[in-house]
Amino acid sequence: MKLSKAIAVSCLVAFAFTATAQKPHDPKMDAYVSNLMSKMTIDEKIGQLNLPAIGFDITGPVLSQGVEEKIQQGLVGGVFNTYTPAAVRKLQAYAITKTRLKIPLLFGYDVIHGHKTIFPIPLGLSSSWDLPLIEQTARAAADEASADGLNWVFSPMVDITRDPRWGRVSEGGGEDTWLGSQIAKAMVKGYQGKSFDTNDVVMACVKHFALYGAVEAGRDYNVVDMSDRRMFETYLPTYKAAVDAGAATVMSSFNEINGVPAAANRWLLTDVLRKQWGFDGMVATDYTAIMELMQHGVGNEEQVAKLALEAGNDMDMVSEIFLKRLKQLVDEKKMNVSYIDQACRRVLEAKYKLGLFANPYKFVSEQRAKTQIMNADKLQLAKEAAEKSMVLLKNQNNVLPLKQGSNIAFIGPLVKDQRDLIGNWSGAGDWKKAISVWDALQKQYPSNTFTYAKGCNILDNQALIDKLNPHDAQIVLDSKTPQQLIDEAVSAANKANVAVVFLGEAFGMTGEAASRSDISLPANQVALLKALKATGKPIVLVLMNGRPLTLPWEDANMDAILETWYGGTKAGDAIADVLFGKYNPSGKLSMTFPRSVGQIPIYYSAKNTGRPIDEQQKYTSKYLDIPNTPLYPFGYGLSYTTFSYSAVKLDKTTINADSKLTATVTITNTGKMAGQETVELYVRDMIGSVTRPLKELKGFQKVFLQPGESKTISFNIGTDDLKFYDINMKYTYEPGDFKLFIGTSSQDVKEADFKVE
Repeated sequence: MKLSKAIAVSCLVAFAFTATAQKPHDPKMDAYVSNLMSKMTIDEKIGQLNLPAIGFDITGPVLSQGVEEKIQQGLVGGVFNTYTPAAVRKLQAYAITKTRLKIPLLFGYDVIHGHKTIFPIPLGLSSSWDLPLIEQTARAAADEASADGLNWVFSPMVDITRDPRWGRVSEGGGEDTWLGSQIAKAMVKGYQGKSFDTNDVVMACVKHFALYGAVEAGRDYNVVDMSDRRMFETYLPTYKAAVDAGAATVMSSFNEINGVPAAANRWLLTDVLRKQWGFDGMVATDYTAIMELMQHGVGNEEQVAKLALEAGNDMDMVSEIFLKRLKQLVDEKKMNVSYIDQACRRVLEAKYKLGLFANPYKFVSEQRAKTQIMNADKLQLAKEAAEKSMVLLKNQNNVLPLKQGSNIAFIGPLVKDQRDLIGNWSGAGDWKKAISVWDALQKQYPSNTFTYAKGCNILDNQALIDKLNPHDAQIVLDSKTPQQLIDEAVSAANKANVAVVFLGEAFGMTGEAASRSDISLPANQVALLKALKATGKPIVLVLMNGRPLTLPWEDANMDAILETWYGGTKAGDAIADVLFGKYNPSGKLSMTFPRSVGQIPIYYSAKNTGRPIDEQQKYTSKYLDIPNTPLYPFGYGLSYTTFSYSAVKLDKTTINADSKLTATVTITNTGKMAGQETVELYVRDMIGSVTRPLKELKGFQKVFLQPGESKTISFNIGTDDLKFYDINMKYTYEPGDFKLFIGTSSQDVKEADFKVE
């Protein structure tokens, strides 16, 4: 076929890279699985590859039918969307008591940023730059999910993305490869713990393999086309980091890659993932991805079944095309049965590693569900995570923190909101248990002089509301007219010392299938802000959203802007603490905020051109109407205090393969409040056999300082930190001149020069 020829051509490049050694198998597991497979019919083997959906919600166009009957027939390997000990026990009992070979089921679910205790969206968590915290949230999510009967979570999403129009930026760690790789490792470690011997861990599923964050035009499910160098240098390392951290499973993505859909891409799933990286776990498709191969245009149902299995997928999520077509393909000698055996073995090995053959009900415990789900420790962690994720974008004249005893008007459709606080992909989370900002304020400040006005609806655009509400967006228009709502808000602001306005995106405006061509605040929200601006009162804009937004007018006209993302179950308490200074914000952006969608894609690690920007020269790389620079750069975030940086000192200015240099900088808290600063390290390779980015993040450290306190921070840099794919696609470093940068953001840095021999 033409398709297989295209894949073969891609392989030539892939094999230029160094392979990772395959991990040794457990001989006891091999013997157990081999013995079991010797007893299985081909139908039972194919059944293990079937992952239908049954349960409480639906994440796509198809809900599997007759699942319970298929389980009894041995035609189901795992179930997607079922949780709670009672529901899991019921289905597991079908498999254990009513099937011939009593093979237990896997139970998977989208646990993206918490199971029932909801933490900030992953983009928010990544803005904490706090890897131990991120690992703790994954550990807590695994504890809850496993207590609720689950043993497999479809997380972490490690897709690098540089286009905030794509709704699924909310699920990932932002734009940077190095930071994203550290987050991937932390989350896998959190989900899977030290081993699968205990009942409080789950299998992680790394997604979406691969390159899904680079879809053209920021439009979900769209195509991806990129060079091998960019692929291996920028987009693939996060997945490899998760695999190297021991991730048990991987999910193939919806998008095509250079003309070949990921779910049919043997080069991707076998040559790269398994042969190069040494991954020996299980690969599951995304929701109905095999069915969707027909829409991609690579074959009919029979052909796509063969393509998907031979590419390296092991489980077919929901489409059931494996179930319908694989046996026919073998009977007609169109496919070797060894592909079925191989996939079946991987599914059975996953179950063996989890300990399900020894105890099928290992993850079914009513007692654990009662004690572990939404307990006090997890709720406290949720509050801490929300606080650390917030990013202070502007604070003119120190309008924040708010002063207790002031007359404050809290305005906006999100002040009393609960549903939007937990955001998209909140899975089993119950928004009714989220603490609204208003309730948190009333509880913390019972003698307050606060007033409330809704100000506007979250959306007035009826066409958009009609698109969102059928998918549970729960947008209800107020009985008052837009002008009446604005008039009430203006009245409240006029009577107050300061107005705090809560605006942003309804949760359904971000996430899967929620791409936006215009990522500004909705027009009715901007109309409210302009009316409030006219009062002359100080205005604090508090944002709740799942992506970077374009905010040039807001940045120019608001006195303060606080980015809170969707903060989760305890977001209300956390926001109240930050607004009143009980917690000093310390978050830093993990994704660039553009001035305009016309700048997209925009990211800090861009390259120079032969004609870099020069405002005095016409024929240089720039826009006529706006600066090249972003509104808020990667790594940016303010504090209620201020920090100063000394010059960078290097202990040596030349290194080689056997040496490292140490770079130091002294940070001083020059303000009046204790605070935490994230000190960021970047490098630039000045001359390479291929062009190199202007800056690349290579490390960071968090430091807490009392007012007036100073600390010296040290970073070690060696040649391993300077490697890239050279002109021959060899992963190496090159001798030459380098710059090293240390600072408070990707734009605000001190620099020093060094050489590599």
